[in-house]
Amino acid sequence: MSLFRKTAFILLSIVTAGQVLAQQLPVPPALAAKSWLLLEVGSNQVLTAEKSDERLEPASLTKLMTAYLTFSAMRQKTIGLSQPLPVSEKAWRTGGSKMFIRVDTQVPVEDLIKGMIVQSGNDACVTLAEGIAGSEENFAQMMNREAQRLGMTNSHFMNSTGLPDPQHYTTARDLSLLASALIRDFPEDYKKYYSMKEFRYNNITQPNRNRLLFIDPTVDGVKTGHTEAAGYCLISSALRDKRRLLSVVLGTASDSARASESQKLLNWGYISYDAVALFAKDQVVATLRAWKGAQSEAKVGFTSDLSVVVPKGYANKVKSDFVAEPRLIAPIEAGQKVGTLKVSIDGKPYNEYPVVALENIALGNIFIRLIDTIRLWFN
Repeated sequence: MSLFRKTAFILLSIVTAGQVLAQQLPVPPALAAKSWLLLEVGSNQVLTAEKSDERLEPASLTKLMTAYLTFSAMRQKTIGLSQPLPVSEKAWRTGGSKMFIRVDTQVPVEDLIKGMIVQSGNDACVTLAEGIAGSEENFAQMMNREAQRLGMTNSHFMNSTGLPDPQHYTTARDLSLLASALIRDFPEDYKKYYSMKEFRYNNITQPNRNRLLFIDPTVDGVKTGHTEAAGYCLISSALRDKRRLLSVVLGTASDSARASESQKLLNWGYISYDAVALFAKDQVVATLRAWKGAQSEAKVGFTSDLSVVVPKGYANKVKSDFVAEPRLIAPIEAGQKVGTLKVSIDGKPYNEYPVVALENIALGNIFIRLIDTIRLWFN
């Protein structure tokens, strides 16, 4: 099992915050939208959601996946920031929002990235897709493979832009997975491009359509979307006191509504919840007996910082208990689940988190295996 799949398993195994402590949870706001979700990124806890698994048209929120694959291609050195990409007639003719690149010219990748993110240029997206995959159709296949890898099980992409197609859909939950992965996996690129308030290309200056960038200094991204069928959509993220919240609001009635409803959701999350740090990345939670292993003990913990988000006023009532799985037997892979951290508030169950091995432990020699087999008979 790959490290990513192990991590995804851990995240998917997390019990929704407060599932067994509902009477203590703050009452979330009702939004004028089709669907929404609020995620505390550090703990991966969903604080509130409404119709978050309903398949909807994503419009230009699609461009988050186009950006994710573009940043991946740069990391893999498939393309470079200063590399010029040719503008095809297809890219030039693509309808909807544009950065106004000209056919049969070449545009540097970095300008295309800014055009895609800040100006929401469909022409920029198609040019990037063709430059990375040879054609937009091939790029759409890459998008769908990446969606599956990220755990976006209710998503399917037909193009790089978000232009309407019956087979082009996603959900608020899947978009939260995508947006949080983009922030987590490409933090420098996210910081550099998604907070840009305007971009000028071809003597045309266009502002970022994310209104929250202009009215809330803690908001640093991420993307707007709009079609007639999708309504006005916004994924936004804020960082306050080292805590990052991510809101997904789909299907509002206007540009101003998607901003105000997103702001309402973010403010509620910060006002209503506190974050409690439990364990740092690779911090040893416990040392377990490793039966039949080349090493007799296994260090266990978490592969990323673990915090828990609790209702305001309950931070000092958080307790955690580690429950190990019985008989940990080699070989053991780093990232393998070996137990559960059970979190309670004021003595009441609140959340559970899988604890994993922090190191590989190979199978011991025949003598060690024989001795431990005998010991296990009497244990």
